[in-house]
Amino acid sequence: MKTLRFKLFMFVTIGSLFFISCEKNNDVELTEPISDADAIAVVESDDLSDDISNVVDDYLMENEGMSSKSESEAKTSDILPCVTKTIVISGTTKTVTLDFGEGCELPNGNILSGKIIMSYVVDTDVASFMVTYTFENFFFNDISVEGENSLVRTRANNNGNPESTLTIDMKVTWPDGVFASRKGTKIREWIEGYDTRTFGDNVFLITGNWTATFKNGTVVAANITTPLRREMACRFIVSGAVELQKNDRTGILDFGDGSCDNVATFTNENGESREITLKGRLF
Repeated sequence: MKTLRFKLFMFVTIGSLFFISCEKNNDVELTEPISDADAIAVVESDDLSDDISNVVDDYLMENEGMSSKSESEAKTSDILPCVTKTIVISGTTKTVTLDFGEGCELPNGNILSGKIIMSYVVDTDVASFMVTYTFENFFFNDISVEGENSLVRTRANNNGNPESTLTIDMKVTWPDGVFASRKGTKIREWIEGYDTRTFGDNVFLITGNWTATFKNGTVVAANITTPLRREMACRFIVSGAVELQKNDRTGILDFGDGSCDNVATFTNENGESREITLKGRLF
């Protein structure tokens, strides 16, 4: 009787271990790979973040040395004529509203509408300062943007270039209701165009990492492995690479050799590559 019980116990134990093992293997097999839709959505949300940062950077470059004024003023931006800026100074704090109206087209063809509201302490003598900015009824093309970002702006880094360290906390919503919450950090070095008053000749090198959490709970993490080159005359990243991770699946998204085009190459963890066309979401 004892022998029978022991055999029964061993049968149940081994069977349970086999069942658990199968479940784990099934979990691995059921993990979805990183799709074109995942990559495109991450890139599109990053595109809008960069265009917003470009506008903020250009404003700060144009105006951060401005003398303090006690009264409010509204005037047209010298760099983007379709933007109206309103400046209010209270003590040492400056609040700036950039109003894009019902639509303001950037040199790369993207259209911004609504308002960006910035706030920072006025001090022209410091080497760096912090700026926070929020959004009011703001859209990038037809994508809604909400949240509060902050950046630490350095007037000159070790290379002598302006640099911003950006903390991202924003939500983007596509017209069909799909949304992504985006959090992370990016460092943007302004390498060309900061010494001119032409918006379209600005060029940035970008490093950093962030996560995008989508409406269905999917989380895609992004880490820049080769600095991204962003040229304001082009609506796409022209070079650099980002590692994407979704659950236990990873891959590298490579933006090419510097050409302004909408094609990137995605290589998964098995070394298999495919081209991705970066033009709108696929889901």
